[in-house]
Amino acid sequence: MFILNLKSRLFSCALFALVCYAGFGQNKIDLKAVFHIDKRQINISQTIQYQNTSQDTLQTIYLNDWNNSYSTKKTPLAIRLADEYKNDFHLAKNEERGYSVITSIREGNQNLEFQQVKNQIDIIKVELKTPLKPNEVYNIHLEYIVQIPSDKFTNYGITSTDDVNLRYWYITPAVYNGEWQYYSNKGLDDLYIPPADVHLEIEYPLGYTITSELNVSKQAQLINKQTITLEGTQVLNNKLFLNKVSTFNTIQKDDFSLISNINGDGLEMIDKVLITDRVTSFIQDKLGNYPHKQLLLSEIDYNKDPVYGLNFLPNIIKPYPNHFQYELKLLKVTLRNYLENALLLNPRKEQWLIDGIQTYYLMDYVDQHYPNMKFLGSLAKIWGIRSFHAADMDFNDKYLLAYMLMARTNRDQPLTLPKDSLLKFNNSIANKYKAGIGLKYLDDFINHDIVENSLSEFVKQNKSTPVTAKDFETYIKSKTEKDIDWFFTDYLTTRKKIDFKIKKVHKTDDSITVTIKNKQDNNMPVSLYALNNDNVISKTWIENITENKTITIPRNDANKLVLNYNSIIPEINERDNWKSLKGFFFNNKPLQFRVFQDIEDPYYNQVFFMPIAEFNNIYDGFTLGLRIYNKTVLRKLFNYRIEPQYSLNSKTITGSAVASMTHYLDNSNLYAIYYGISGGYVSYAENLFVTQVSPSLTFLFREKSDLRSNKKEALTLRYIDINRDKDATNPLATTEPNYGVFNARYVDSNDNLIEFSKWYTDVQIAKNFSKLSFNYEYRRLFESNRQLNLRFYAGTFLKNSTNPNSNYFSFALDRPTDYLFEYPYLGRSEASGLFSQQYIEAEGGFKSKLDTPFANQWISTLNASTTLWKYVLVYGDIGLVKNKLNTPHFVYDSGIRINLVTDYFEIYLPLYSNLGWEIGQPNYDEKIRFKFTVDPQALLGLFRRRWY
Repeated sequence: MFILNLKSRLFSCALFALVCYAGFGQNKIDLKAVFHIDKRQINISQTIQYQNTSQDTLQTIYLNDWNNSYSTKKTPLAIRLADEYKNDFHLAKNEERGYSVITSIREGNQNLEFQQVKNQIDIIKVELKTPLKPNEVYNIHLEYIVQIPSDKFTNYGITSTDDVNLRYWYITPAVYNGEWQYYSNKGLDDLYIPPADVHLEIEYPLGYTITSELNVSKQAQLINKQTITLEGTQVLNNKLFLNKVSTFNTIQKDDFSLISNINGDGLEMIDKVLITDRVTSFIQDKLGNYPHKQLLLSEIDYNKDPVYGLNFLPNIIKPYPNHFQYELKLLKVTLRNYLENALLLNPRKEQWLIDGIQTYYLMDYVDQHYPNMKFLGSLAKIWGIRSFHAADMDFNDKYLLAYMLMARTNRDQPLTLPKDSLLKFNNSIANKYKAGIGLKYLDDFINHDIVENSLSEFVKQNKSTPVTAKDFETYIKSKTEKDIDWFFTDYLTTRKKIDFKIKKVHKTDDSITVTIKNKQDNNMPVSLYALNNDNVISKTWIENITENKTITIPRNDANKLVLNYNSIIPEINERDNWKSLKGFFFNNKPLQFRVFQDIEDPYYNQVFFMPIAEFNNIYDGFTLGLRIYNKTVLRKLFNYRIEPQYSLNSKTITGSAVASMTHYLDNSNLYAIYYGISGGYVSYAENLFVTQVSPSLTFLFREKSDLRSNKKEALTLRYIDINRDKDATNPLATTEPNYGVFNARYVDSNDNLIEFSKWYTDVQIAKNFSKLSFNYEYRRLFESNRQLNLRFYAGTFLKNSTNPNSNYFSFALDRPTDYLFEYPYLGRSEASGLFSQQYIEAEGGFKSKLDTPFANQWISTLNASTTLWKYVLVYGDIGLVKNKLNTPHFVYDSGIRINLVTDYFEIYLPLYSNLGWEIGQPNYDEKIRFKFTVDPQALLGLFRRRWY
């Protein structure tokens, strides 16, 4: 009976594999390509044979022409690059962008009608002459020209030295499995195509070497050209490299070859061979033999998916041994290429499975071969560093840390979301790590290595056959009796966080009764450890905690209870995961003081000290001080910062302090609420100081269904209490040295590289005045690379009973008085000299200093600028200024704007205004204005916007 059942199972598995294999049918691609590298062109003559394996009759077919995604600035690829603030493509010359020109598509001797899909010009829709019935095969012939793009956009294309690195360079059929599975290229390296037997005949110039994963069946060198014939069966990814000087090396192991040009960091070839043997042996042991005879790895693969952490360090800092760095690089790239070529799943919609398997085995490899490798490497042993919690962390702890960077800031996204819907940081790092961590979590919950064995067998059994993530779910559920629905629902498909707490403990001599609280709305399990000091006495998995759950366990000399003791669960907050059984006093976390910021240690209340040296204004000059704060690498909900400083110029103690609380809301357009209080004491003029105290409340909004959208909204309510020293030399400016202002501002912004828009409305209410203002900004980068900037500002007093001889609270045309002390003026009280020329785009926004610089009734202005040449723009401002008892005054100015770094470093050269031709007037150098910021947080925004 056992033998019969075994035979039945084997037959079912074989039948299943045969059906899956037939799911993509017998497809073939025959292609002749002639490379004209001097013209950046490839002339291609191609035949595609594709079998309809569905039960539907097809009237049309779809083809992928991803090279054409480079053809214009409006393709999905171009839009995505712009969304991530990469301007290389938009500013490129026309000859640097690639395209495809299809001259004919024929079936036999008949020309077929074809067209590009609307808004997807890299997808071709072909009308068949005769319907394609189930199991029938179509044969079509294509003639077309490929114009090779520059490699600076996606790393693939032609280099500045005329080397050619290609991927997705010829037309391929789209998958039909009941519906057409086609989508545009977005630089994500995720084309979904059926495997095909490939036959390539390539003609290319002398002096070049071709590297490919395909087998070479014929090669010849003629008088003025070279030819090569490449073949492969069931091919998915067909990368092709034409190099004048090839950097690829081939390492042979039995019948398998690894072709690679990954940088070995100065390692000898014998070391690379030994490392390659160890990496390939590990992968073959875990996943079985690679389905092809050769595997091609390139430095481009690594640059697109690096070992994050290693790639951020300068070359002079090498905390990890060279062989370890090379080993991890090789392992990561090999796993990625292996899985992408072995598992035929939709890489845009179900990428989490490949990501999870890759990260899982990266962690497994380090655990197996480098169990003592630390997160900081050799730096963890250095005096002064080894006392940090970061020095205690293992290398594999970085995966949880990187995922938590997004989860703690409410920017994480579901693993099942399509790749093109993910933030760059999530797509490149956080989601990949969450997937691998999740499989480790699942493995720890099920136990007995069931997950690892299931991953291994699943890959081995499904190589080169159509597969889905649902198939993996079915497979692993068949291997355990435990309920693991939570993993495939809550963990994969939602943004639900994990956060448990030991709520209550009752102990006796023999037992412990503990109540666990689930602080989140999910059904995920948690492990409870009973410890005696640091020795594990017992481990219990607790499931189905809807809100609170009480269990009783044996005491067995335990003196501490800890949830998630091994941190295998990606829990958003571990600070309330333990309870001491020694008494209440021992539950208080001890204070831990650290110099410089550290990674959070959940068992301590950490306080950090950082020496600071700053230059905030010319009156205080350089300031030396100490920053005392609780912020760790991972953001907390409650943060405080105290900064006492000694100002070398004013020779006075200055400084600031802030305390804030954040509430994050999941699955809501209102995603965060901040409230807090800040205060400061600084100079505002020579030997004059101001004290500022401001409680505030902010509501932040975004599009919950599209985190990639840069559309943001914010409502801020605050009260600013100002106390200034009186200026004896200027009594008119200090008739009200102390005042308070209530301020409400609503901001709506959509910050994009191609089209930027932002508007806000602002209300200010004080004892002697109230104001209403509106600001609108618009920026557009046209296809001609010309930039247009527009800004409209209007403001009016609703009430104004301030001193009529003082303009301290008036609207300003070119330089606001900043009575709320919110602008980063280097010399806010300067009326002459270099620091009086600092320009901050606020209120009127004028650059010239005109005879009517203020308005105590209302103001309306329009600022505009447009490109003259590259970073040089011409600007013009017009407006109306209305003061009491005066008619509105028309004002204007114009000049040249040198835009070195938009919004951060700009220079303004006035030309003509109400004052006449300013460029010809005396002391012109005093009329030049500059915009400059030294705020590191502002500069860091240039980096953040590309990733978040």
